[in-house]
Amino acid sequence: MSEDEKTPAREIITDYAQAHFRYFRTVDGTVYAQKNGHPVARPIRSQGTTGSHRQELMVGLFRDGIGVFNGTALKEALDLIEALALSQDVQPTHIRVAPGFDGATWLDLGRDDGQSVRIHPNGWDIRTPDPREVCWRRTQLTGELPLPARDTDGKGIDLLMRLTNFATAQTECLALAWLVGCLEPSVPIPAPFLTGPQGAGKSTAGRMLVRIIEGMSGDLRRAPKGEEDLITAVAAGWVTALDNLSHLSPDLSDAMCCIVTGAEDVKRALFTDGDVVRSRYRRPLLLTGIDVGVIRPDLAERLLPLRLERPRVRKTEAELWAEFEPALPVILGSLLDLTVQVRAAQAETPTDLRMADFAHLCAQLDAATGVGALTAYRASLDDLLDDVIEGDLLAQTALKHAAGLAPGSPDRMTSSEWLHCLTGLYSGDDCRPLPKGWPTTGKVLSDRLKRLQPTLSARGALIDWGRTREGRYIEMTRRPSPPPHQQDPLH
Repeated sequence: MSEDEKTPAREIITDYAQAHFRYFRTVDGTVYAQKNGHPVARPIRSQGTTGSHRQELMVGLFRDGIGVFNGTALKEALDLIEALALSQDVQPTHIRVAPGFDGATWLDLGRDDGQSVRIHPNGWDIRTPDPREVCWRRTQLTGELPLPARDTDGKGIDLLMRLTNFATAQTECLALAWLVGCLEPSVPIPAPFLTGPQGAGKSTAGRMLVRIIEGMSGDLRRAPKGEEDLITAVAAGWVTALDNLSHLSPDLSDAMCCIVTGAEDVKRALFTDGDVVRSRYRRPLLLTGIDVGVIRPDLAERLLPLRLERPRVRKTEAELWAEFEPALPVILGSLLDLTVQVRAAQAETPTDLRMADFAHLCAQLDAATGVGALTAYRASLDDLLDDVIEGDLLAQTALKHAAGLAPGSPDRMTSSEWLHCLTGLYSGDDCRPLPKGWPTTGKVLSDRLKRLQPTLSARGALIDWGRTREGRYIEMTRRPSPPPHQQDPLH
């Protein structure tokens, strides 16, 4: 056969690839490849250590006796495949948890055979999802989960609580609500903050909670140095757990708020001048530490404090994990059973809480089990509110001023007048020096009060902004105290 009659290598590779793989693109234009009948998708341009599509294509060509091809032929074939896939329908990829058809939710077990858990209104089962329903994306952070046990009768929940040192039953039910929330891809959930004295087992309990969702390879990480490092870590996994936090910078605090409720990051694509890369993320977040210092109000509304106590009987790390690892299938099975019960329960959505989806989940958990999760969640928010006020001298001063107002009678001033008033109230007759970070202009004061508005409102000081012919003003009103049988809304 002459050279002109030979089929070019790129065509051989392209024909083989299209016969054995399905190619599609995501909304950001990234092209993925799925082996026929398998739910795991790999970006065709990836050179990742978890196995790239280029590698699996080379292996398939070799094992099926097609041949071994050089890099140029592979590149030309992949360029053509990528161009053809850009005209295909858009389909999203998911890490660990994904929505399915007919109200179902999928949990990726991280197995090579692609078997996953399908949680549906009538229960849960284990099957390999249709690639057109779910496309799993895996990274080095995607660990393997064991096959969950059936008919556990809640034994796994009891096992988990015996292995952890949660201080109260209310804390235990909030931890369960968070775990159930981790299996729901569309519900923003607050970030648990495991706190307690030294030796309370915060890091061990945090690892256990993470490994129920991420497998035994899941672990805690050091706090990142900056926002970009945090976003990179978050994008590569489902649950992000940060250990031993002692301080939260304003930028890191804002980034955590975005992670909990969802945001999008846009940055320039490498080796280009005008192209950009979009990354959308909303992930479960878990934190541990004794104290993180001053908590900003917006982050406080997205935290879930879980207090632990020192155990009466000490166990070694080896003993704890020797108990936890064989119990993980039972724990996961019990969690799946509980998730089905919670989703089937009917409950009203509280309208006075910032994280309304999680509050509704707590109400469903109460309807299914009667554990009192919603009451515990409200109490935890109230404690965090006190922490915010204790750490902010401006909030304390504003509440002190509001306490001197007649209920329902507004006090209206310009921002500069408010700055003079609150500064004088803080300094007092002894001219106490102002603390670092105290507002220096009326504009700075107005911005600080806007951030503190929900916190002050929860303690009865209503702040509002308006404009008259004379100019803009800030108005403070003391809310009348409700009757004893009514509970103040937190937000």
